[in-house]
Amino acid sequence: MNKYYKCVKNTFRMLVILCIAFVISLIVEKFLGASTLIPAIMALAIFMISRITDGFLYGIIASVLSVLLLNFAFMLPYFAFNFSISENIISAVIMLVITIMTSTLTTQLKWQEKIRTESEKEKMRGNLLRAVSHDLRTPLTAIYGSGSTIMENYKQLSEEQLLQLAKGICTDSQWLMRMVENILSITRIDNEGVKITKTSTVLEELIDSVLIRFKKTYPDQKIIVDIPQEFISIPMDAVLIEQVLVNILENAMQHATGMTEIKLSVYVMGDKAVFEIKDNGCGIEKERLKGLFKDYFEIKEGPIDNQKKSMGIGLAVCASIIKAHNGVITASNRKEGGCCFRFALDMERNEDE
Repeated sequence: MNKYYKCVKNTFRMLVILCIAFVISLIVEKFLGASTLIPAIMALAIFMISRITDGFLYGIIASVLSVLLLNFAFMLPYFAFNFSISENIISAVIMLVITIMTSTLTTQLKWQEKIRTESEKEKMRGNLLRAVSHDLRTPLTAIYGSGSTIMENYKQLSEEQLLQLAKGICTDSQWLMRMVENILSITRIDNEGVKITKTSTVLEELIDSVLIRFKKTYPDQKIIVDIPQEFISIPMDAVLIEQVLVNILENAMQHATGMTEIKLSVYVMGDKAVFEIKDNGCGIEKERLKGLFKDYFEIKEGPIDNQKKSMGIGLAVCASIIKAHNGVITASNRKEGGCCFRFALDMERNEDE
């Protein structure tokens, strides 16, 4: 069924462009008398068809149709097919060769672009795998070591030592869970066959869910919340947007040195709901701000700064999720100290609309 709709869509695009080119050619010949421009107009139409349709078949078909249109409407005798005149035959052959070459070349360029894009994706996936493998090794080793210590020395360990080892296992396990959630989020939205499904989400419920999840990891950290009093519903994938907010909050806890305050604000600007998370920590180095949301995907071979990598994976996930929601996420340093992360989502449309 999808192939059928794709075929119909491509055919419709081809016919529309050919009709437009034909009408323009008629106008050019009648009002400007510049019949020499008509082959160029048709060649441009073939180029556009090859560019916006899938494969080269539609470009070839359009090439043949353009030659027939030129012979029918713009060569003697007008508005009749005549391939008996040698001039018409030669012109038709030349035009057909040019348009087919144009179509083939355009299709090849599209194919090369597709290969390059796939190559970049594979490189990104390789970087992702290397970075994740490196990151997972440390907590897994710690969990295994703590578990082995408890099993082998259970009777010799004091209650306080057992609790400390168990706490370490819980902490490392929570870190692993967050890492896996981030990886699943990236995998989910990176797949071209998967589209996010937006559902109307009440803002207050979203923020409550974020705070509950955040408090499980950082029970002692207070978050100042500032959201509108009125009822606000926003179309979104609530699980992914919750992941974004939690990632940014946890990023502040891990990297905002000297931070004493985190503020989560949401306000309405036009038809957008703007989310802001501010802290009063050390801020972010200027040289890192531009590539902040893609550091994770640009990991090079060799030693890697753990802090940079840890920050990169969460923020790379955030950027991917917001992009999937047709938005942009930004980060900036505040004049009074600290940094501010900001992104906007489209508001719920009026029911009448």
